[in-house]
Amino acid sequence: MNNNRINIRSMAQAAMFTALIFVLAFVPYIGYIKIPVLAIQATTVHIPVIVGSILLGPKYGGFLGGMFGLTSLINNTMSPGITSFCFSPFVEIGDGAGGSPLALIICFVPRILVGIVPYYVYTLIQSKAKDPASANKFSLVISGIAGSMTNTILVMSMIYIFFGHEWADAKDMAYSKVLGVILSVVAINGTMEAIVAALITSAVVFAFIKAKLFKPYAKK
Repeated sequence: MNNNRINIRSMAQAAMFTALIFVLAFVPYIGYIKIPVLAIQATTVHIPVIVGSILLGPKYGGFLGGMFGLTSLINNTMSPGITSFCFSPFVEIGDGAGGSPLALIICFVPRILVGIVPYYVYTLIQSKAKDPASANKFSLVISGIAGSMTNTILVMSMIYIFFGHEWADAKDMAYSKVLGVILSVVAINGTMEAIVAALITSAVVFAFIKAKLFKPYAKK
């Protein structure tokens, strides 16, 4: 009976985070912020995924990451930009070429891992800490950074591996410059997103714990 109550509560909490992901994703300029100069979108949608990973565990975290990927697929399909073919197989890859199913790997795999990696980072740090309570904020900050960088590094790496030449053509640049641009995106955009994710993740999770609304999954 207690297990059933816990499962129902976790499902309800996961539904709450899912709703937040969709609100962030589909309210303009909140979840996906387009940066025309770099032809990319900065994102805040990964933050509830990271928080959910720590509070609900890797199973629900992976599910939330899948929802994150789904919103990316929908956005890039319904409102495509010049590099949306990297995230949607329904968007043509220049010169009228059909979309590639590899886009689904970029769209979903990194985002699912965003919901898994923070949990294990948090758990590892807490398990190694001499005083887990004192190390909690540090663990949350590092987990937020890890989740955010998982998304940025994997997405940009896969774009380079799967669509490097097509991405260069879309951006009207020489292929030889693609790696440098992608590394710049990871360093600049990725760092900014990671800092924001770390601050919000630590603040939100710590507030939930203090208010006894949630407790980290690792401690259940």
